[in-house]
Amino acid sequence: MDLALVAQFWTIAVLLALTPGADWAYVIGAGLRARSVVPSILGMLTAYAIVIAGVAIGVGALVTQYPVVLTVLTVGGGAYLIWLGMNALLRRVEPVGPHGEPIAGSARAQFLRGAGVSGINPKGLLLLLALLPQFTSPGGMPAAAQMLVLGALHLADIAVIYTVVALLARRLLRSRPRALVVVAKLSGAMMVLIGTSLLVERFLHG
Repeated sequence: MDLALVAQFWTIAVLLALTPGADWAYVIGAGLRARSVVPSILGMLTAYAIVIAGVAIGVGALVTQYPVVLTVLTVGGGAYLIWLGMNALLRRVEPVGPHGEPIAGSARAQFLRGAGVSGINPKGLLLLLALLPQFTSPGGMPAAAQMLVLGALHLADIAVIYTVVALLARRLLRSRPRALVVVAKLSGAMMVLIGTSLLVERFLHG
């Protein structure tokens, strides 16, 4: 693998992971409401790992060949984000106690919600489809193996960044009930807006 290409990919991947969006909105909510952020983030990582494996083995070509697949992903992802956001907006926000009492459902439910947010996020899918093939180099490892390595690097980036975001949200807002309510509602509103924008964009360009 070309180390210069790997470094370029890593830089772009970090910048993308640092850009607030649906994933950030979800991990902030998980940080505020759950005993542990681990199940939610593991769900997100699992979904992205499946997407990366799919891109590496050529599922990306299927999405390109059959645009209806992307349309289904977009509509499903947008509707799911709106549903999660509305739940966050309507749910009564309670402060996380000193030991992080669980108030966001079981670990399994958090894992599945995290997987849902990332797994049907069409913008995340498009970014991986566009980025991974560009940073492979001829010769040496097969292109699929190179994409898996780059994807693993991306997974490590988001694991660290999303965990830090979730824990900072909890630590900074735990003793600020009013700010906690504001941020929790903003994260819900962000998910609704992102989901709505996905649906509108697909409707206008469909």
